[in-house]
Amino acid sequence: MASALGSGPRGRRFKSARPDHHPFMKKRLHAYYSGLVQGVGFRYTAERIGESLNLTGWVKNTEDGRVEVLCEGKEEALREFLDKVNDIFKQYIRGADIEWDDATGEFGNFDIKF
Repeated sequence: MASALGSGPRGRRFKSARPDHHPFMKKRLHAYYSGLVQGVGFRYTAERIGESLNLTGWVKNTEDGRVEVLCEGKEEALREFLDKVNDIFKQYIRGADIEWDDATGEFGNFDIKF
């Protein structure tokens, strides 16, 4: 549970009014990566990273040359996923459109969609 230090009398901690920002809550990440992101092992690497972080969802190439990722898991793990993908493919990624939402729990594992 998130807390705010110093916001109560004598600096006591109390529950945040915004529990949706807790790093351990399950969230959904929907990302589109553009640049030279197809044909460089992006999907296979994203799948490996997602599985290692216990994320569920999928990654696929789009017809317009981008890579789409839709995955769910703990917010902290999703942010780590983004960091790792960006670090590994920084020379290929020219842009990333990222949206956050609440998890739906619809996925059982992390797959590559063809």
